[in-house]
Amino acid sequence: MREAFDEARAALATGDVPIGAVVLAPDGTTVGRGRNVREADHDPTGHAEVVALREAARARGEWRLDGHTLVVTLEPCTMCAGAAVLSRVERVVFAAFDPKAGAVGSLWDVVRDRRLNHRPEVVSGVLADESTTLLEEFFRAQR
Repeated sequence: MREAFDEARAALATGDVPIGAVVLAPDGTTVGRGRNVREADHDPTGHAEVVALREAARARGEWRLDGHTLVVTLEPCTMCAGAAVLSRVERVVFAAFDPKAGAVGSLWDVVRDRRLNHRPEVVSGVLADESTTLLEEFFRAQR
């Protein structure tokens, strides 16, 4: 999670919302890193999770990320939760819940939807206070 927070803080330099993600291989090594780049790249899909999953898939040479773990500083949105399901990650670990847009238990629960063909394990609340503080400071400065 600390690596994901490093990515989140790096997003601040481009004015992006400070959300970071990493993808861990089954042996625990980092194979993908991502931070929000929506503002930097003018890309509506430039969410930290998508960026990290793309990098991990390129590193693996395959889109299936069986046995991998997606670690992110904020509960994934619908798009990112869907990307986690479609990439077949084994687990999703996140810090803070996102009551406004979260899709891993808050507003929706995409990753546990029985109608889908893959359901990753979910671990939530890892360093949640640190994530909440970082996001609150960012949005306070925006107002």
